[in-house]
Amino acid sequence: MSNLVDGIMDQLGPAGVAQIAKSLGVDESVMGPAVAAAVPAILGGMARNTSQPAGAESLSSALNDHSPSIFDALGGLLGGGGDGAKILGHVFGGRQPNVEQNLAGQSGLNLDVIMKLLPILAPLVMGYLSREKQSRGLDAGGVGAMLGEERQAAETRQPGLGGLASILDADGDGSIIDDVLGKITGQ
Repeated sequence: MSNLVDGIMDQLGPAGVAQIAKSLGVDESVMGPAVAAAVPAILGGMARNTSQPAGAESLSSALNDHSPSIFDALGGLLGGGGDGAKILGHVFGGRQPNVEQNLAGQSGLNLDVIMKLLPILAPLVMGYLSREKQSRGLDAGGVGAMLGEERQAAETRQPGLGGLASILDADGDGSIIDDVLGKITGQ
């Protein structure tokens, strides 16, 4: 299984993190861990959404509109360009303020910075997923399975995801594991 978080972080690289940190007026040493916490949150929200066939189909279709080369255009996202806010609305819906608060608490960044960071990262995540979809030849179910596997791996690496699990839990039972297993088994 490919680790999507590592792939996104590798694609962004230290120079990309530094560029984001500079644009938001934050020290690079703080921005790296914040990005490393925010990317799994975005992927987790996408995994939750793709646990239903309609959500998987919607994301798979949306990935067709996102360029895998977005990392080369990072500068355009830093000035507020791109469709990051729209993506986040689809990914988190009404849970977005809770996710932002949680990330602010985890990262030590203030809420205002997190609210600016997430719209920068969302199109990057979409671009990376678009590349993975194309290179692996995935359909909607494959995209959903890929995200479900990533979500399960993230939960294994960091149980509870620092509180994000409760926010991203699809059925509200306090565990994302059953949501991932249900998606994988189709139950």
